[in-house]
Amino acid sequence: MGADMKADYGSTPSVDRLIIRCGWLALFLLVLTPDASALQSGPFAGNLLSTPQQQQQPQEEEEEIKPSRPGVANPAEIPKPGVLQLEFGYDSNFRAEDVRDGHSTPLTLRFSAAKRLLLEVNFDGFKSETDELTRARSTGVGDTRVGFQFVALEDNEQHPALAFAYYAKIPTADENKGLGTGRFDHKFVGLLSKKLGETDLDFNVAYLLVGKEGEPGREHGGQGALSISRDFKNNFGFEAELSGQSHDDIQPRGVFALGALRYNASRRLSFDAGARFGLN
Repeated sequence: MGADMKADYGSTPSVDRLIIRCGWLALFLLVLTPDASALQSGPFAGNLLSTPQQQQQPQEEEEEIKPSRPGVANPAEIPKPGVLQLEFGYDSNFRAEDVRDGHSTPLTLRFSAAKRLLLEVNFDGFKSETDELTRARSTGVGDTRVGFQFVALEDNEQHPALAFAYYAKIPTADENKGLGTGRFDHKFVGLLSKKLGETDLDFNVAYLLVGKEGEPGREHGGQGALSISRDFKNNFGFEAELSGQSHDDIQPRGVFALGALRYNASRRLSFDAGARFGLN
């Protein structure tokens, strides 16, 4: 990536947390894979994974992936049952309020357990932050987020797609290093999506219930995001997003504008890159 990322994994607690999370992910895959292979209504369509039987299916029958990155807003609709989607990325933040620079490598698993139910696990396998005042740098693993999304209405001529989601943050990041708050956070999301011709419009609004950092109690906040995206016939696409939130979530608090480009190598694999700018 060209970035200087020298992680210090000499700390036993950090290594232990990473091993534990890898174990949970392995268990997650072992539990879900038999169900995915039994379902014939949709492919086992992780970005990189497929079975020989599914590779023989005509391309028009394969389900397109529905990425949840690089923006904040997610689509209300989900892939067909049995689709397992793997997302891996690299995020950098510069000149935030308390952090001079931050880097992370998020990994996300999204599994369509049913026609209207999506399960999700997300964590930062590597996280690095440099304090704005002291210039001290801390490295380790980040927090873990688990959640689900339920589709209430599908998109049609009468109304947009409507879904509801819940996510819980599990404090697996090292609080002593300043990589996390050490508190459980909760996020309740309402999602609207509408396809207008070849353009996709996604709107998310969320209620945030976060633990206070360094003291007991909780704080209440909100988050909103509006995203417009479109794919072209040359396999390229773009996304533009405006988002804002009152408390730190996956992204820091503030109001941001995002521009991103996407390349769809196939219906099972896509690449994206974008830049987010603070507006306040």
